[in-house]
Amino acid sequence: MIRRVFLAFVVLGLIASRLMADGFIVIHDFPHPIPGHFSFAPLEVTYHRVEVKIDGPVAITSIEQEFYNPNNRQLEGTYLFPLPDGAHIDKFSMEVNGRMTDAELLPAEKARSLYEEIVRKARDPALLEYAGRGAFKARIFPIEPHGRKPIKISYTQLIAADGGLSEYVYPLNTEKFSSRPLKEVSIRVTLQSQQPLKSVYCPSHTAEIKRTGSNGAVVGYEERQARPDTDFKLIWTQDPDPVGINFLSYRNGTDDGYFLLLASPGGRDADERAQPADIVFVLDTSGSMAGAKINQARKALIFCLANLNPEDRFEIVRFSTEAEGLFTELRSATPGNVEAATKFVNALKPMGGTAINDALGLATATFQKRSDAAGRPRTIIFLTDGQPTIGEIKEDSIVANVEKSNDGIRVFPFGIGSDINTHLLDRIAGGTRAFSQYVLPEEDIEVKVSGFYSKIQAPAMVDPKLEVTGDVRVSQLYPRQLPDLYKDQTLIVFGRYRGSGAAAATISGTINGKTRRFSGDVKFAENDRRHEFIPRLWATRRVGWLLDEIRMHGETSELKDEVVRLAREHGIVTPYTAYLILEDERRRDIPVALRTQRELGEDREALGRARGWYDSARKDSGALEKAGDRAVMNSTRTEELKQSWNLSQAQSSVALGKSSAAAEPSGSPSAGSSPMAGYRSSVNYAQQARVIKGRAFYQNGSIWTDATAQSRANLEKNLKQRQIQFNSDEYFALVKAHPEAAAWLSLGDQLDVVLGDTLYNIR
Repeated sequence: MIRRVFLAFVVLGLIASRLMADGFIVIHDFPHPIPGHFSFAPLEVTYHRVEVKIDGPVAITSIEQEFYNPNNRQLEGTYLFPLPDGAHIDKFSMEVNGRMTDAELLPAEKARSLYEEIVRKARDPALLEYAGRGAFKARIFPIEPHGRKPIKISYTQLIAADGGLSEYVYPLNTEKFSSRPLKEVSIRVTLQSQQPLKSVYCPSHTAEIKRTGSNGAVVGYEERQARPDTDFKLIWTQDPDPVGINFLSYRNGTDDGYFLLLASPGGRDADERAQPADIVFVLDTSGSMAGAKINQARKALIFCLANLNPEDRFEIVRFSTEAEGLFTELRSATPGNVEAATKFVNALKPMGGTAINDALGLATATFQKRSDAAGRPRTIIFLTDGQPTIGEIKEDSIVANVEKSNDGIRVFPFGIGSDINTHLLDRIAGGTRAFSQYVLPEEDIEVKVSGFYSKIQAPAMVDPKLEVTGDVRVSQLYPRQLPDLYKDQTLIVFGRYRGSGAAAATISGTINGKTRRFSGDVKFAENDRRHEFIPRLWATRRVGWLLDEIRMHGETSELKDEVVRLAREHGIVTPYTAYLILEDERRRDIPVALRTQRELGEDREALGRARGWYDSARKDSGALEKAGDRAVMNSTRTEELKQSWNLSQAQSSVALGKSSAAAEPSGSPSAGSSPMAGYRSSVNYAQQARVIKGRAFYQNGSIWTDATAQSRANLEKNLKQRQIQFNSDEYFALVKAHPEAAAWLSLGDQLDVVLGDTLYNIR
């Protein structure tokens, strides 16, 4: 029975344990729990809205929740709000029968006893992760049949800055206490800093970040029909320098550490002028672009033209059987030139073949005609829907010609549709320190191109380079080549390091034609396990890079082995990695009880899809897929892994779904897609992997398995094995003896976990 797919996904548990907040209602004596759900939490959370105002070091969090009783009986419960350290409750409001409900503050020890009492009574360990936290407690009675209980609460806390870096966490993982998906969940953070605001980064969720001047930003996250199971985390930095550099590291024991470096020029004031740039727009007007494609492409180009900066220079190259430029040179973005270009774009007709080599050659030659281009960023935005059919058509030759004529020019290809050579476009982009994007048939070209152009229209630093000095050695940096830095954007670099102690990080590059250097003091920790999201995002990016190497250059045992190791250790479940992990565990003859994805191995349909995706991505002689729907998806998926900015993006874009209810164990509440399947209902295999306090756990049936149990070190150690009955005195003694394991134990009442030299089988 799969009972705990969504339980306690504390990927950012280091901070969540320190800043616990988010309320839930524990129902007393509910005799008929919803299948697959907690016996003590049969309510639905219909909405959960969070408004955060951060002004300097003070953060005020205001929460609105509504609980709904879908049952036909009256209920009684207790509202619990685990408290953040140092937080001060400002307001709690809830009416019961027309009267305001009183609430009580519980110190940590009293709250711990309450949590343990609920765990013992309900036979569910979900509350163990809150052990050691104080609580805000209120009795809720009555909760009428089909009645609603809205609750409002607000609290104030101080946000400490460390070296110019601040962080705020709002734990959303307690939404596991809703028996259905939330109709609405949203977080809005209004941020105002006392110094110029540089990097603003959300490593947990795909959030919209909008700058409001040099010292402010608004960050928004919103989902509907969602089961949020990852704590919301926001990081921001302040620095008076034009480019702010900030740094976080993670290291567990003697292994090499991981680091995250943030660099940003910050937000631009309204009167600040952007660095002048040279841009050539290259548009495919071959016959295959007829219809909606050419109409959307016209609108996209017209948007870009309308948003050129006054001191920019530009040219338009259209190509089909031949290539031709509008002006035959770079022209200033004057109103007259923009108007002439708009008329030219509107008059374009689709016909003829696809002379990609000629088009790119003409575009790069356009830059070379200007002798006054020093220091100006040079960009080609290249839109095409086909493969080369005219002139030079060999992939290697076209790539070589671009590299030969390229002198710091960035080429951003947009592949439209799926009848394109993804390897050609990806190689062109990668070789020019840019990236490729693909517009699928159901997507809007105008939206995608205009959104991209809005991000890159204000270059701040060109050709950035990172140098780290000190008694440390950094390696395996991602991205491997730093992209150009733009206003309102944050450069995010993940890497590994050896050694520890104080060091200096320097970013150098060209700003307005002049070489500039910006340095920041950084500290590589000797032992610091607070920032657990760093290893997983680093591993996600490296797995993306390794898979791309396999896709572009062919499979080797070294590449495969590293993908498997990283994916298993960090819980990266994708159609590519899942197949490789299963294959590796069979080859190594890992005991079945310690294998990580036993259910997937028995799901022939899902396993077949996983193998199909991997086989289509690797480079086999005579079986290479460079074009078509799968080729586009392979390129898109590996790029998403390589560029992963946050945990939800990294996992959601590559989910591997179950084939059918037949793949579920008999009697499982998660079999099928019944709306009553409860919180633990499975959606895909990726959700059966959880990374908690630096460890990956995998769910098979009702059992969660610690991935470290099959590590080489533990296999060689020949771990002792000990079975402990859940909810027994021995079980709670284990919790007290290993407080660091409380979050792991909260996964469920059937768990295999390694503590010291022993594999504990909780049953």
